[in-house]
Amino acid sequence: MTADLRRRLVDATAAPYRAADRYAWHFARGKLAGDPVFCAILRDGLIPASADVLDLGCGQGLLAGWLSAASRAHEEGEWPAGWAAPPRLVGYRGIEQMAKDVARARTGLPAQARAEQGDIRQVDFGRVNTVVILDVLHYIEPAAQRAVLARVRACLEPGGVLLLRVGDAAAGLRFKVSQGVDWLVTRLRGQTSGRLHCRPLADWHADLEALGFSVRMLPMSTGTPFANHLLIAGTGGGNGAH
Repeated sequence: MTADLRRRLVDATAAPYRAADRYAWHFARGKLAGDPVFCAILRDGLIPASADVLDLGCGQGLLAGWLSAASRAHEEGEWPAGWAAPPRLVGYRGIEQMAKDVARARTGLPAQARAEQGDIRQVDFGRVNTVVILDVLHYIEPAAQRAVLARVRACLEPGGVLLLRVGDAAAGLRFKVSQGVDWLVTRLRGQTSGRLHCRPLADWHADLEALGFSVRMLPMSTGTPFANHLLIAGTGGGNGAH
């Protein structure tokens, strides 16, 4: 993706958050411009072409706006050669525990998307073809992590996909940097993280395979000092992602 196109997508996605508050707008711009996961999702075609997304721990719901902005750019002929068409967002449901972020999300979400306040350990997941969990599960204890993943597996349609980003607790200094930034961001958002339940990447991989997912992993720290990885977990059957 060219720097110009990425800047346009960032601007388009962040713009609605001006109506929420200054923090929401600045956070959206910084997150979208600096976090490699948003471009990777598009570049590697990680989401099914007709995407019905459940975003667990969605924060401000940036993913919905990002996918919608990418679809508009593609329709206008502004898309990198060799990249698959971005997914068409047919549905988006974000679950977030922080009331402030739910309010911010509702300000910035596109028309076909919704956000609700809830605890991912308790809320009903429904039935979707895409689940996204970015930097969230380490806030809950390991038994609850596994229970959420089992429920995700049950809610996914054949050919569906789970995108799970986690920090690798076995990664030494880079992981410690990740934890420090996590601590800072949670406080800037008015949140206290409590005890974090981080685990080695191999443990996450094993849990997903035990649930019947086929799993591949992508390092997701390009341009950052972190130890993050994206696990792409497929259910098999159907058309899946691109």
